[in-house]
Amino acid sequence: MENKSFFIKSYGCQMNEYDSEKIASILQKDGYMNTGDVSNADLIVFNTCNIREKAAQKVYSDIGRVTKKDDSKTIALVGCVAQAENDEIFRKNKNVDIVLGPQSYHLLPKMIDVYKKNKEKKINTEFIINEKFDFVHEDKSPKGVSSYVTIQEGCDKFCAFCVVPFTRGPEYSRSIKSIIDESKSLIDRGSKEIVLLGQNVNAYNYKDEKNIVYNISKLIDEVSKLDNIKRIRYTTSHPNNMDLELIKLHGSNEKLMPFLHLPVQSGSNEILKKMNRKYNVDEYKKITDQLKFYKPNIEISSDFIVGFPGETNNDFESTLDLVEYVKFKQSYSFIYSERPGTKAAKISDHTPKDEKKLRLNVLQKKLEDIQLEFNKSFCNKNITNVLIENQSQSNPEYFFGRSIYSQPVYVRAKRVSIGDVIPISIETCNHKSLYGTIFH
Repeated sequence: MENKSFFIKSYGCQMNEYDSEKIASILQKDGYMNTGDVSNADLIVFNTCNIREKAAQKVYSDIGRVTKKDDSKTIALVGCVAQAENDEIFRKNKNVDIVLGPQSYHLLPKMIDVYKKNKEKKINTEFIINEKFDFVHEDKSPKGVSSYVTIQEGCDKFCAFCVVPFTRGPEYSRSIKSIIDESKSLIDRGSKEIVLLGQNVNAYNYKDEKNIVYNISKLIDEVSKLDNIKRIRYTTSHPNNMDLELIKLHGSNEKLMPFLHLPVQSGSNEILKKMNRKYNVDEYKKITDQLKFYKPNIEISSDFIVGFPGETNNDFESTLDLVEYVKFKQSYSFIYSERPGTKAAKISDHTPKDEKKLRLNVLQKKLEDIQLEFNKSFCNKNITNVLIENQSQSNPEYFFGRSIYSQPVYVRAKRVSIGDVIPISIETCNHKSLYGTIFH
């Protein structure tokens, strides 16, 4: 049998990390060996993200570093950049041999074979709805304590700044059977936490052969019935899909963690309207208030776009006001990045870059201060629910885990079992992490 090796690099969101795992599994079943050395790989796969301009630029920079002296190496560019740019990619970099959209990665082995036979560059960016999941067969190798499971792909929201509807296609929900089967396989291989993934994960909606309709609330309840599953999370949510049933579920399902990522993007109604987010600030506040009513200890994280075209100082101040109201405990914030083909790309933007950078610094400082105060509230206290994920390679005296709020927790201990949920006495912290020892 021919010796074949591959190297894969993933960019961007958790969905891409999940897809990269599946691509690796498919390639291994086709006889490839996974290598961590890009220079020695026969096949190099770049699984790309097109959400922000810098992410797309980094891909081409990384491709440019690959030495390809002959036809012994094959370079495949897959994912959202592939979907967005299609055959334009071949013009930008002649070293790329295969271009494959995120809904077609299951076709990669076949496309490699055809390319090697004919030496003709290949491309496939069709939206083949859900077919790729038929090729997702879990292997028996050990799995990490926390595992992703994609339950929904695509987006019908068409936010003015976002390329996802064009790169991932319309919203589509996987069958509940395939999700449960994959979750069982992950649990059998060591997973204790399942993170349900989707571009609009709480838009999940599936009707089975008995005409029973499952929304994300019913799906979470089904996953929580599985033996040995200790935690469930879901991401990324859209405020418009946070119905009362799902909000109440946070108060009734003990395995559903009290930490929700709920992107708001802006605290200005005017900017939210320009973004086509289809909700206003008061509606967003109502959701967070309801969540805290049914689950008093729940905490919220979010995404923010700073410097969206037309954003004024007053708009930005409104965002700071919302941050103060909700007290987001973790967040991601970025300066607006124009993406070709989106509605926002056509809106005039007169705000200087320096002003946008200043606003971003102010926002991030405020978010960081809130996060630090939150972490400080755990110092000199015992927390009872830390899931241990792994042991430090550089310092074996330390183990790594996460709290119910997804805070990184570094535990000093002589012996801890991976996958255990243990009590920790927190001694110190910074705005990102907690540090402590086992509480006896």
